[in-house]
Amino acid sequence: MQRTTHAFQYSKLGDPDVLSWDEIPLDDPASEDVQLKHTAIGVNYLDIYQRSGADRSVVLPARIGVEAVGRIEAVGDAQNRFKTGDRVAYVGGPPGGYALRRNIVASRVIKLPDWIEDDVAAALMFKGLTVEYLINRCAPVRPGQTVLFHAAAGGVGSIACQWLRAKGVTTIGTVGSEEKLEQARLNGCDHVLLSHDPEFVSKVRDLTAGVDVVFDSVGQSTFSNSLDCLRPRGTMVSFGATSGAPPEISVADLVGRGSLFLTRPSIAHYTSDPQEYQEAADTLFRAVSEGMIRSPQITRLPIQDAPHAHALMESRQTTGSLVLVPEG
Repeated sequence: MQRTTHAFQYSKLGDPDVLSWDEIPLDDPASEDVQLKHTAIGVNYLDIYQRSGADRSVVLPARIGVEAVGRIEAVGDAQNRFKTGDRVAYVGGPPGGYALRRNIVASRVIKLPDWIEDDVAAALMFKGLTVEYLINRCAPVRPGQTVLFHAAAGGVGSIACQWLRAKGVTTIGTVGSEEKLEQARLNGCDHVLLSHDPEFVSKVRDLTAGVDVVFDSVGQSTFSNSLDCLRPRGTMVSFGATSGAPPEISVADLVGRGSLFLTRPSIAHYTSDPQEYQEAADTLFRAVSEGMIRSPQITRLPIQDAPHAHALMESRQTTGSLVLVPEG
């Protein structure tokens, strides 16, 4: 008799209520796969982009979730990196993290240090690895530089601003409401501004002659102001679009604003090589163990409340990270 599990899936794009909690088949792991029983599942904006249609890379019907922690219950016969009982985490691979159990290719799996708790790892992996590649490999920042980091009280921003401070970088953070100003300061921002302030650019310019790097996950509502905050030859890193897709820009605009650099990176391209992926995770774990990044603020919800978790995140009512917890 074939085993089954439960997972969220969806057959059309739309609001959180398109997600359906269904019983699905659970095959034995393929030769290069491992089978996990999830213990904690991270909720990320990528999940929302895919469910809503902002990210068109997923073919419907689809499952959802790209980050989770669990214990290995079975292994494929062609892989020798992991064994039954190992506690592991993963980021990426085919969506399917919002599930009690799943199979995933072993090359996407990272063995966890014993000292990291499951929900902390689930809250850290995607966001922490995003920060790692952004500030270490995509636009490497150095002590003494100044950066502008949008959404400084969110899950990625909370980790990034702490790590930037530990690196000796001056950080100007933005938040979407006055209630989040203090959280951004606690995260390590040297200055905090409201992202919708009509005098935003002039206030940044009062603090600096122009920032070296802007890290912008907000998109449409902040993109143009972000470019205007850069120094000549500064770098704009657009890595998300929570307010909608950024406006079109011509190459001439980059010249006119000071020979700017513009990149739109994806974590997939910075973790596709297994060795680089493992090294990035090791760098993240080391930053946590050395106190550069504190344990994140976590909102825990039962896995069946995944649609509610999406609604909370989309309405920007969350601070820190959302983690879904399977029962039993």
